[in-house]
Amino acid sequence: MSNKIIYGLFDDDERLLNAAKELRRNGVRIKDVFSPFPVHGIDPVIGVPRTRLSIGAFVYGATGLSLGSLMLWYMMIHDWPMNIGGKPSFAFYLNLPAFIPPLFEMTVFCAGHGMVITFLLINKLYPGREPHNPDPRTTDDKFMMQINLDENKVEEEQIKSLLQSTGAIEITEK
Repeated sequence: MSNKIIYGLFDDDERLLNAAKELRRNGVRIKDVFSPFPVHGIDPVIGVPRTRLSIGAFVYGATGLSLGSLMLWYMMIHDWPMNIGGKPSFAFYLNLPAFIPPLFEMTVFCAGHGMVITFLLINKLYPGREPHNPDPRTTDDKFMMQINLDENKVEEEQIKSLLQSTGAIEITEK
């Protein structure tokens, strides 16, 4: 097997999506797609599984809510109870209406930061590592499809002809 990679460059997102559908119909496995903006509907076509980031967001939010509740209970009820506005300071549930804004903020804070950290770790975008982008034009106005030949049973020439027939403006191999 070879480690050859074929890149097909497209100038329109609809052409890219139609080409991906045609290639998949002919048994070609697409490794990755590079685009300057999200192409809606490309994930199921190229075989990307549904993300589980929403589960992570819920867990991070629940952690923030729990930490916020613990923090407020400790500061306002246990450690230094204060009578603010005549509210009783001997029970958490009696002060809950006043605690809702900071609890909401802790939930959003932990969910947001946890999601950013998770995204960076999953995509291996930690400090000191450059992201993989085979062509800088894909950050401006072009769309690129990456096909690894060692992951496909379809011949190289057939893949190139399929890319050409579906509207690729440039086909390169590495």
